[in-house]
Amino acid sequence: MKQKILTAIFLFTSVMAFSQFDGVKQVFESPNLKQEIATHKTVAILPFKATISFKRLPKNFNEVANKEDEKNLGMNMQSGLYTYLLRKSSDYTVAIQDIDRTNALLKKNGIFEILDEQSSDEIAKILGVDAIIKCSYAYEKTGSEGAAIVKSLLIGFGTGKVATGELTMQINNAKDGGLLWRFYKQMNEDVMSSPSAMMERMMRKVGRNFPYEKD
Repeated sequence: MKQKILTAIFLFTSVMAFSQFDGVKQVFESPNLKQEIATHKTVAILPFKATISFKRLPKNFNEVANKEDEKNLGMNMQSGLYTYLLRKSSDYTVAIQDIDRTNALLKKNGIFEILDEQSSDEIAKILGVDAIIKCSYAYEKTGSEGAAIVKSLLIGFGTGKVATGELTMQINNAKDGGLLWRFYKQMNEDVMSSPSAMMERMMRKVGRNFPYEKD
């Protein structure tokens, strides 16, 4: 019995250590980053480009439904990042455009579904902002309960299963569309919360690398 208890403790500790593991982090800053962002007053957050993949396809996998989940996840994460930045707006040097306005302008100009086909300066001009925040999130579920993990992202109920995520966040200048800043992070952790809570966790990983944070 004692051996079984020790084995269980070891396995639990190993899983927790793995779930909290921080993977590769890469940060790029343009040589003229500080000079350019000093002139920025308003920035917009675009809908995330989210992808959902499976290490092992679940039974009854539906590709159409998965695409819809990706779209919803991208919108939810855009909302989560907006909520985080809005709540901490006093810590930043810029204002964040309301995402309802951002999305409405993208739809009005017929580019909401084809953002990948537009240049960053074209998008910024349509939105009337000084820069845009473009993000992508590649999410891979592990194990046979992957579909349940997706639901935890979409509706906020956790499953405790370990998953892998890759976040890319970048800021492009409105003036010429140039890349000013890019952050990439691999994450292996439990998915136990809503998109807003996920962005809270992710932004803690971004930390003081975020260029609009006040000194």
